[in-house]
Amino acid sequence: MKEILIIADGIVAKQFLERVCNDTTSDNNYKVVYYNDKTITDKKAIHVKYYKFDPTSFAKLRSIFSENITEVFIVVKKKFDAQETYNNIRHLSKDIHIVMLDHWKLRYDEDSHISLLNAGEILSSRLFDFLPNVTVIAQNVGLGIGEIMEIGVPFGSPYVYRHISAIKQKNWKIAAIYRGNNIILPTKKDMILPNDILLVIGDPNILRGVNISIKQELGSFPSPYGKNIYILVDMSKSCKEEIENMVNSALLLHSKINNQKLIIKVINPTYSECFYKIKEYDKGSTQVFIEYEKSDYAEVLKEDLKEDNIGTIIVNNKIFKKYKAELYETKLPVFKIGSYDFTQIKSSVVLPQNSFEIEKLTATIFDISSQLELDIELYDYDPEKSNQNEELIQHFKNLAAMFNRHLKIIKPKNNPIMELENREDVLQFVPFDKDVKSYSLLSLFSTNFQKLHYKLDDLYQVFIPVLEQ
Repeated sequence: MKEILIIADGIVAKQFLERVCNDTTSDNNYKVVYYNDKTITDKKAIHVKYYKFDPTSFAKLRSIFSENITEVFIVVKKKFDAQETYNNIRHLSKDIHIVMLDHWKLRYDEDSHISLLNAGEILSSRLFDFLPNVTVIAQNVGLGIGEIMEIGVPFGSPYVYRHISAIKQKNWKIAAIYRGNNIILPTKKDMILPNDILLVIGDPNILRGVNISIKQELGSFPSPYGKNIYILVDMSKSCKEEIENMVNSALLLHSKINNQKLIIKVINPTYSECFYKIKEYDKGSTQVFIEYEKSDYAEVLKEDLKEDNIGTIIVNNKIFKKYKAELYETKLPVFKIGSYDFTQIKSSVVLPQNSFEIEKLTATIFDISSQLELDIELYDYDPEKSNQNEELIQHFKNLAAMFNRHLKIIKPKNNPIMELENREDVLQFVPFDKDVKSYSLLSLFSTNFQKLHYKLDDLYQVFIPVLEQ
């Protein structure tokens, strides 16, 4: 049991004493010295004993001081009282730890046994915590280095309406959810709602990135993957029509989404009308770079990813098939153009093979669909009638209502790939997982939509990376 001496005067001291009196969790005993009756709280507690006198009086302070006192708190409103009380305590003990509320920027540099709490800094820091989109770090528990963080979930966050189980938590964890005046200890089935406050713990560096991801509102794709759209044109491997189709699609996508720059990289240039036309696009937020020395697609792609803050890569069917493994390793969304004109696209299409996997991608699906002003078609193909997609459907409905997107739930009797093969007005979203990366003749007999993605080669497709759990 510890005995603590508190020197109290003023409104802050009164509020401090109220909390001391209400504390039932510790076994501390307190001696409180005061000289103004207005400082004393009406709340009484058996572990708090009061003494009324001026603490600047050394003789009176010495009369109640004992070896049992392990710590002294000086919370007064006058500078003279603070300094003289400090001096009296140091005459009584050189080593006892003192905590002083400092309104005046006092300096006791040679005293290693005092903690000065700057009142202005504390108040400004607390006010700062209430600003929108700032990180709130626990400072008085744990290590105080950002390993415990409080993150508010804005209305348009990619984390809204996601189940806890659909959020990768490696080296960090959602420990609690504050919703209204209630605390929720989350399970895998709990869902994050707008305006929730998440209490997260983990590696401070990782939590800073998590904070940015949660605060990132929809309408910002290609963030958080990166800021720029990238297209790599190999003029020795593509004909004029293929090159023009890729570049025109890239320019149109660039005009519609919230990226920073469109980067066009040309390798193996052939001096043709097409080449000079591409060079003319080098203006404003579109940048054209010509590579004369390096000629390998995969090598140039790898080098550019290190420097250009790329958020999505544009390819055609031929490039995707040839460099699928390299594109998979980038862990970036890949926008594959289709056989029809970009302007014909009216709807986004999702074929959920794995509800858990798709739910992790919904933020990107709705972000791109919203920016391109596309309706969304969700195919609920469930031949065994297991209702396995019920939670996913509800998740899509919630997001569609929130972001004002028309959602159509389609329940086909037959494999939807057969129906989509004839469409020329959709953008398909595909999880870019190992099933897409690996292809074999056995895929011909698979019922896995990811493995059968090649059957819809003529569609515009966005392959979104899936983080492995």
